[in-house]
Amino acid sequence: MSPPGSYICTMHTLAVFASGAGSNTQKIIDYFKDHHQIRTGLVVCNKPQAGVLQIAEQAGIPTLLVQKETFFTPPSCVDELRERGIDFIVLAGFLWKIPPVLIEAYSHRIINIHPALLPHYGGKGMYGAAVHEAVIKSGDPESGITIHYVDDQYDHGETILQVSCPIEEGETPETLATKIHQLEHYYYPRVIEECLEPV
Repeated sequence: MSPPGSYICTMHTLAVFASGAGSNTQKIIDYFKDHHQIRTGLVVCNKPQAGVLQIAEQAGIPTLLVQKETFFTPPSCVDELRERGIDFIVLAGFLWKIPPVLIEAYSHRIINIHPALLPHYGGKGMYGAAVHEAVIKSGDPESGITIHYVDDQYDHGETILQVSCPIEEGETPETLATKIHQLEHYYYPRVIEECLEPV
């Protein structure tokens, strides 16, 4: 039993799943580098040439390169994640759908960030530039980000946070992407922290 006024500090270990250049992964690694309770313990990637692997190497963080055949066959990578002490999964531009066995093993402990205001502009194939092009083409006055828990459907789970930004006259997919990245880089690490350190 802990003495009065004391508390037990549990260290949480993240696995970041990413498929691309890794700008969100970099921000997450940087944010938790010296954190007292949360650390980035693994980067999981499905593309051998992805820039995120170099980011992990430079930060001294182990990586796991997954292949489609084993990732979608139970137990997927559940055993390896558990062996590495992973207790929370963050999707940061990971382009494969998460298999049911992994969702079940990490129920309510997998979150994703989407570069639009769900439920609009989500679903299979809606990522990156395709999302921004669709938003601008629609004439919507705003876009933004959605951070949500992951379930068995694309871009569908319980919403944790949405933040919007205006679509300016003459907006292009490139300028909108810059706005969205700024929101992602600021809010995603902080939402992860709030999920793991509830007030």
